Amino acid sequence: MRTLHPASAPFSTPPLPFPRNATSTVEWLLESLHALGVEEAFGLTGGAIAPLTHALARSSLRTYHFRHECGAGYAALEASLASGRPSLLYVTTGPGLTNALTALSAARWEGGKILMISGATPSAQRQRWACQETSALTLPLGGFFSSGPLFDVAAMVESTGELEALMHRLAQGWTRPGAWLGHLSLSIPLQSAPAPRRTFRAPSDPALPTADSRVLAEVAHALGNERSVLWVGHGARFAATQVRMLAERLGTPVMVSPRAKGVFSERHPLYLGTSGLGGHQEVEAYFARTRPAYVLVLGSRLSEPTSFWNPALVPSKAFIHVDMDPQVPGSAYPEAETWAIQAEVGAFLDGLLSRLPSASLRPLVAMQGPLAPEPPEVQDEGAVRPQSLMAALQSVVVDGSDATVMAESGNAFAWANHLLRFTEPERYRVSTGFGAMGHFANGVVGAALATGRKAVALVGDGSMLMGTELNSAVQYRAPAVWIVLNDASYSMVDQGMRALGLTPLPTGMPRVDFVALARACGADGIRVEQESQLKDAMIAAMAAEGPFVIDVQLDNSETAPWMRRIRSLISQGIDDEGDAS
Repeated sequence: MRTLHPASAPFSTPPLPFPRNATSTVEWLLESLHALGVEEAFGLTGGAIAPLTHALARSSLRTYHFRHECGAGYAALEASLASGRPSLLYVTTGPGLTNALTALSAARWEGGKILMISGATPSAQRQRWACQETSALTLPLGGFFSSGPLFDVAAMVESTGELEALMHRLAQGWTRPGAWLGHLSLSIPLQSAPAPRRTFRAPSDPALPTADSRVLAEVAHALGNERSVLWVGHGARFAATQVRMLAERLGTPVMVSPRAKGVFSERHPLYLGTSGLGGHQEVEAYFARTRPAYVLVLGSRLSEPTSFWNPALVPSKAFIHVDMDPQVPGSAYPEAETWAIQAEVGAFLDGLLSRLPSASLRPLVAMQGPLAPEPPEVQDEGAVRPQSLMAALQSVVVDGSDATVMAESGNAFAWANHLLRFTEPERYRVSTGFGAMGHFANGVVGAALATGRKAVALVGDGSMLMGTELNSAVQYRAPAVWIVLNDASYSMVDQGMRALGLTPLPTGMPRVDFVALARACGADGIRVEQESQLKDAMIAAMAAEGPFVIDVQLDNSETAPWMRRIRSLISQGIDDEGDAS
């Protein structure tokens, strides 16, 4: 693997006046965070963070008090991604801290920017079994309170001087693209200590790294003279215009990862299809009949749910892999030739486009990509088919509004990846990598609160029952909508086990009335039992001023389009005793 190093440029750190009204350390901290762009705080209070929550109540931040720390963490993540701002997550000691870790792990995978502030047991009480003690006696300090795979900056802070130094590191990290997570654990004495009086210096936005002129010329020559394909990932979502310009300039087909749906219009003539989980067979068919020399990968890890490490997608000459993380290029396909370019995608594309002729190098030939699915004929008998649900969602929500659609782990995201079509970036959210159930059942509230726009979560009944911040959404009048695929079963598990020829554990569950649950929390909802009711239900949900639940009685007799995942599991060592064709 060749590594092509980016150009680098230092950035300055102009002074930011220290918070002049702060009297305590936590007041200083919150005002400093607001100056760095933080506008929302999500969490759950507790005795060990009483001074912090007192300061939050008097601060400039919009503070949301949720029902569970994990739900608050998902909300903080989706608020960060939807708004482009960092978010604050506040939790107490012990279980408050551990409850949040799954959501923070999702944030690491998804590219969120979050600072978690937790309580810490004061040093005089540590290792004496204090209530909800947070110390070396009760928690692994290396994973929670030091930099590593989860946190970029983390510490059990012992002094205001240490806090100031950590804030500078956090502020620098937040100026960079991609995930940046921090954790500051503060004892009550430190929270209440007098505020620092020194000037806080916040960094300005750094120059974004890109490839040097030699590398750009080499890539331009390769793509301009050989058959190629663009493989676009979530990391390219801020460069949608440049991606389209490059594709049209080169006459090059474009495939997208599930998380990148809409970064390149799925109705563009050069759209080849979505790869990976719930993806389109047209992608593999194109590679089979026209193997490209180069595949330009933009902001994707090519992880299992994006590529399934399919050797049929390897170009004849090389991957040209552009990513901010130098460890990403070459990791998914270590056997393939890879040109590794560490760069921010938008800056790289700007440089590349400047080295290509302004006129198209090749005629624009429409790809034989996936056609927009025809809506099935509405049937008034039996439960709702997934294809009919997706057709109504496409018509009313995707094409008829500016709402963000969020598809939860399970059959929900397989059907959505396969059937929905987006023409612009940041309209679709899916977590195919970490894939935690409950992510969007909770995260939809954060996205709706941070933007003030409708956010629609497509979730299974199993995910909805893992916990949802419905009650919090009611309290804060979040314009959130839940569409629940209610089939009284963990259907993806059941269908997948049977496809592998394995015997599943009982995956059925008592059927839940999610409209009754919504109304018990103070929200509203509609139960959909027939396909003819779908559009009216969605129109009502989009018109509702507050949180709304659509309880869809779903037919789960048809296997969702995720059989490539089954083949991947088989390749990893699971015996195929059933029919996984």
